[in-house]
Amino acid sequence: MSHRIEIIAITGLPEVREGDDLAAMVYHAIGELESPLEAGDVIVVAQKIVSKAEGAVVDLGSISPSQRARDLAETVKKDPRLVEVILQQSARIIRASPGVLITETLHGLVCANAGVDSSNSAQDDQVIILPQDPDRSARGIRSAFESSARLPLGVIVSDSFGRPWREGSTNVSIGISGFEPLEDARGRGDDHGRVLRATVVAIADEIASAAQLVMGEFGGVPAAIVRGALITVSESAGAGALQRSRETDLFR
Repeated sequence: MSHRIEIIAITGLPEVREGDDLAAMVYHAIGELESPLEAGDVIVVAQKIVSKAEGAVVDLGSISPSQRARDLAETVKKDPRLVEVILQQSARIIRASPGVLITETLHGLVCANAGVDSSNSAQDDQVIILPQDPDRSARGIRSAFESSARLPLGVIVSDSFGRPWREGSTNVSIGISGFEPLEDARGRGDDHGRVLRATVVAIADEIASAAQLVMGEFGGVPAAIVRGALITVSESAGAGALQRSRETDLFR
């Protein structure tokens, strides 16, 4: 049996600003493509444009760092104002050493700097934080798309994360709507008839990572369509299903 997956860059989006109807902007950009939406498509949208549309942007000039932030900034060699924003977005600090600040966000994500980032911000001295509820953001985009396209679709809000054991970053799903994020293969037989005991595939993260091949970090492509992925359409458990509990996480 042959199977093909397409990854289609969504181009032509203008600079996103607070209050913009992001779903309408992305839908319009898709309408300019040669390939219209199809049932089962997954639209991957970069976290940064979701955050911008939702006003999740902080002017560092408005931040007065606490003593804790100042002390931590000495350790990690970062701007104390930036560290203060990171602390505000964190439930706890996991690791802190020169150049490295790993935290658990208020959403339960474990990542560098609580996802706070200055890249692709419209102004100097400004940082972009994660959406307050990325799953809700994904649901809103999907609802708007399905109302217009009249097709069952999936939506991912993605961000770039580093990984234990591996160099380099990869795109992961921090918000999901429209399909199950995990494929549980436990209990199935492999190609030789052996029963799988531990195989659970992070379908949503694999789709997000595939989309990054055309989105990149530069070049003004903040969204993509992944077509042909074998997803299980549902209301979705959301991105929380991908987060490992503290009890089973060897790094916390």
